[in-house]
Amino acid sequence: MKFTYGKQDFKTFERGEENCYLMVNGLGGFSSLSMTGSCSRNDQAVLMACLRSPNNRYNMIHRLEERLVAGDTRCFLSSQDYQDHDKREDGYLKQSRFTYEDYPCFTYETGGVEVVRTIVLAPGENTVGISYRIRNRSEYPATLTVQPQMQFVPKGERMSRTQRFTYSEGKINSNGLDLYFVTNGRAKEIPYRFCETLYYSSDVADGKMSLGRCGANHEISFTAVPGETKTLNMVYGTRQKLPSVEEIEKQLVGWRKSWRERAGFAEKNAQILAAAAGQFISARESTQKSTILAGFPFFEDWGRDTMIALPGCCLCTGQYELAKEILETFIAYCKDGLMPNLFPEGGQDPMYNTVDAALLFILAVYEYEKRTGDTCFVKQAYPVMESIIEHYLKGTGFGIHMDSDGLIMAGGGYDQVTWMDVRVEDILPTPRHGKPVEVNAYWYNALRIMEEFQKRFSEADKDYGELADQAASSFADSFWNEEAGCLKDVISGTEADNQIRCNQIWAVSLPFSLLSDEQERRVVETVYRKLYTPYGLRTLDPEDKEFRPFYGGAQLDRDLSYHQGTVWTFPLGGYYLAYLKVNGYSEEAKTYVREQLQSIEPALREGCVGQLPEIYDGGNPVSSKGCFAQAWSVGEILRVYDALR
Repeated sequence: MKFTYGKQDFKTFERGEENCYLMVNGLGGFSSLSMTGSCSRNDQAVLMACLRSPNNRYNMIHRLEERLVAGDTRCFLSSQDYQDHDKREDGYLKQSRFTYEDYPCFTYETGGVEVVRTIVLAPGENTVGISYRIRNRSEYPATLTVQPQMQFVPKGERMSRTQRFTYSEGKINSNGLDLYFVTNGRAKEIPYRFCETLYYSSDVADGKMSLGRCGANHEISFTAVPGETKTLNMVYGTRQKLPSVEEIEKQLVGWRKSWRERAGFAEKNAQILAAAAGQFISARESTQKSTILAGFPFFEDWGRDTMIALPGCCLCTGQYELAKEILETFIAYCKDGLMPNLFPEGGQDPMYNTVDAALLFILAVYEYEKRTGDTCFVKQAYPVMESIIEHYLKGTGFGIHMDSDGLIMAGGGYDQVTWMDVRVEDILPTPRHGKPVEVNAYWYNALRIMEEFQKRFSEADKDYGELADQAASSFADSFWNEEAGCLKDVISGTEADNQIRCNQIWAVSLPFSLLSDEQERRVVETVYRKLYTPYGLRTLDPEDKEFRPFYGGAQLDRDLSYHQGTVWTFPLGGYYLAYLKVNGYSEEAKTYVREQLQSIEPALREGCVGQLPEIYDGGNPVSSKGCFAQAWSVGEILRVYDALR
């Protein structure tokens, strides 16, 4: 599906920065600008290269300054805000259209000249292609001058005022990094230009670095005479031999098409999400295997996020070998029954501060085997899954252990072991130490899966079924809140126990049920009444005294509201799957869910085009926030579309 935006969508400079595009290269690098071509974040770039996959990212070409001259027409085509707003580049006023399908396309019309800019990012390498098709219907020669404005600094950092760039034919150097380029335009060195006080409206809203810098030491110009249509091509990359723009475009379109076709969805929004899922897959140099990046532009590959995103992003899209490769990576790094939450980077050791990733791994293996019938892989994974259960039984790191009632306890002190894991200095807004509801749902399902696997893949006499029976009995006794008609969020002996949160939905949506049919229906209805929005589930009941309706501002304000009502998209998948389950997957229920999923289309048009975000405000969820593209958001909604086939 091609997304098309017109002048009505960027009628003001601010409106033009509301939406952006994303392209990735499968290495951790990416390209992202607003739909008017501006940088509204310091983390955006024409070329964000990744020199060691997937997290060693460098902002190489931050943005492009573009000027057009044709007779009396002398104007910017580029758009960019500055601290002094009077200095804004106002190219959006000449922009007539923005489209995105597999790559972004910007159209400008002024003084009888049409300029169409496209940007394409090469899969598998740090190379970007930029083209300008100039159609000159004016009476004068039309000259376009493009000045790449560069940083050559790690993503998120601010370049130094003393930093300089050196220019030689076909190459730029700074900070020990080389960037090569080829063009059919006229390239020339210019006196070094230091550009300061770029203004980032999205970073301002998030309480991040509001001002930025970049530098320029060359420009490329190109002229079309009256009546002529011709194209300026520019390719920049970190290797000497660079492909053409046409070659990059063909590779990029083919790669995204392969994800859509292999997924095999009939619904157009599901096809869009299938291609979006591929954008989170990246190589990881330290493991020599693939991984799933949690979100753009901020996040890395985390164990919990990977295990939640993998079923939707890989299994529902038919990427079975990729799913297996990612699971094999986790097998290699399992330690003391725990899966890494952060993988090794450089000389660092993995971090294991997550109670749910290991249990979710068992669920992922189960889903993988159901789809593929790959019993050989289950046999390979079985000893690891067995070790996970044993360590959870006897106790492992971060206070993770099975209590005498058969339920899992975790956390203590300043531990952050569930997905509601924010810590603000000495404050844990949602500590959830004790027995979290979703963790024990994962635990019970893992035990039932191991009960089934043991019969098929092991001769050992383990009591997984008895452990599951005990957990189920204790779960119903401990978590059910009859008065509220739903589940407690955690068993900790604090007021937090009875808060109505979205975590309970996974006790219904998972394959093995812990509750009676009536209890499951009541959970689904309570979640709908208290937490549901068309774009995600609220993390806390709005009637709760701790509810925060707005996410934004300084880091402290954001962290304190992150899980205190903020709408998260990914639990919406669990809700829809739970709804289908309690309604017996009837055609009526499927029709209702399809109707509800119509809200996904406007969500795909807002924020990062063709993607789903991390979060929205809890009060009025109208604008995407946090990461503009989030893997588990995409993956969980893909699971719903898959269930509707």
